[in-house]
Amino acid sequence: MGRAPTGKPTSFDIAYLAGVSQPTVSRALRGDKSVSQATREKIEKIARELNYTVDKNASSLRTQRSNTIALLFFEDPTSDESMINPFFLAMLGSITRAAGRRGLDLLISFQQMEDDWHTQYQDSHRADGLILLGYGDYTLYEERLQQLARQGTHFVRWGSVRDDNIGATIGSDNFGAGRMAGEHLLERGRKRIAFLGQADEHYPEFAGRYAGLCAALGSAGIEPDPALQANALTGEEEGHTAMRALIDAGARFDAVFAASDLIAMGAMRALAESGRIVPDEVAVVGFDNIPAAALTTPPLTTVMQDTRGAGDALLEALVEQIDGKDAASRTLPAKLVTRASTGN
Repeated sequence: MGRAPTGKPTSFDIAYLAGVSQPTVSRALRGDKSVSQATREKIEKIARELNYTVDKNASSLRTQRSNTIALLFFEDPTSDESMINPFFLAMLGSITRAAGRRGLDLLISFQQMEDDWHTQYQDSHRADGLILLGYGDYTLYEERLQQLARQGTHFVRWGSVRDDNIGATIGSDNFGAGRMAGEHLLERGRKRIAFLGQADEHYPEFAGRYAGLCAALGSAGIEPDPALQANALTGEEEGHTAMRALIDAGARFDAVFAASDLIAMGAMRALAESGRIVPDEVAVVGFDNIPAAALTTPPLTTVMQDTRGAGDALLEALVEQIDGKDAASRTLPAKLVTRASTGN
């Protein structure tokens, strides 16, 4: 059971007070799931009371690890200079907290698709593994994931969870979320629902959301109209352009489901410019629940992804790989946040 505490607190002191072995303390403090939650909480409480901190240098020497995770963003066009999709900023906070609970540092950077960026991190021992957020056109990104897998790089990504995923993937139930959004609009009497987002193999998350919408329509006996699907990527301007294209084409619709909140905001601006009132004439649903969604006029009904659960799931999958275990992909549920853009 260890030795009685003396001098500067050590993991052996915590083991003595907790009545467990020192290896159990080490596993608990790095978030190892092999330690029960009750034991882990007991050990963490004692560690806080002793003001104990992990000696990362000593730990690294023993394990040949950097105790650092590289979090890599894919650059997105934005209205500011951040080049980070606002949704991923929420993910950043969740991942940072999850890493902190495991005593891991984060190295944050952009993915440079033209370079062998994996060699800058795990291969050079700057990081023990990679978390990848965003990817643009998946048909192009897939080749890079295959390269990472061939190199034996530890990595996990946020994206569309499918049977043919390369490596561990954590993502939302896009199909279920799309169906939920469609059912919400149908319950409000909307029958001609437009979808704004590129719904094909290039953007599988958007494709999943559109497939869910189509399933909701089909269950209601409504044949989805391909003419009401307009391509748009993630930005507000693209949402505006896609909405204008449907309006100018004379398309008949009484609702819009946008694949992202930014697309929805652009669509609402285009609707206002055309004199169409939201939600009286056209109901609008977005996706992501970014902070700005509550500030639109009217406030935007949207699908909220589980960012808190995402941080924990991404870190858990990556740590499992680093520990030499198989990490499974995982789908997280989403929920609808109803606001005035779809009526009361």
